[in-house]
Amino acid sequence: MNLDLFSAFVIGLLGSGHCIVMCGGITTMLTSALPESNKYNNQIPVNNQRPIKHSTASSITRSKTALVILYNIGRISSYAFIGAIVGFTGSIAAKNIGMPLAGLRLISATFMILLGLYLGQWLMWLNRIEALGKHLWRYISPLASKAIPVNSPIKALTLGAIWGWLPCGLVYSTLTWALASGSIYTGASIMFFFGLGTLPALLTLSIGFSSIKNTLTKPSFKKIMALVLITFGIYSFIVAYHQMF
Repeated sequence: MNLDLFSAFVIGLLGSGHCIVMCGGITTMLTSALPESNKYNNQIPVNNQRPIKHSTASSITRSKTALVILYNIGRISSYAFIGAIVGFTGSIAAKNIGMPLAGLRLISATFMILLGLYLGQWLMWLNRIEALGKHLWRYISPLASKAIPVNSPIKALTLGAIWGWLPCGLVYSTLTWALASGSIYTGASIMFFFGLGTLPALLTLSIGFSSIKNTLTKPSFKKIMALVLITFGIYSFIVAYHQMF
């Protein structure tokens, strides 16, 4: 696997706690779109009605799983689409403006350090970058109301695609890697693998493993992950600096 793609995947994993905070509510809304399957495990008749069979409960569980998967397909597809746009922008900057890709990598490494500081809540400069994204989000977010309640596959896919544009410092920092790639294909691939890295945390949340969720959102765990990102950012900065000079 390309090192940039692997790095993007790891960034998604390390930012899992942030993903749960940012997108956990949407995932919860998806899993609440259909009745809870455990309600059907009790086979006692109510109001002389026939009890719902266990097979019905299983089908509801499968329906919920399908909604969550489609939501994440939509979300990751949006990441890849944005990555393609940013990667194309990087290629234009490299070819027409003459900006060296090593210079763009210096920028992406700097953003990685800022991301670590942001996740560790030591320096919140990325809040300013998120604020810029809120201007675009103001026009996109009303579309989400058309996909609620999320009770069909197309609505789940649509909501995921819309939610992929949510202003997020984690996403924006990874987009700088897509920018530094200088390629539409690589930019899209970087964001696709980043999305795959965020997938385990959100799937875990939707399945209901509260113990894992609690671990990922613990301040101590988030600070350790933040330090790892800062270390990775410093290493990437040093490599890009030597490539440039």
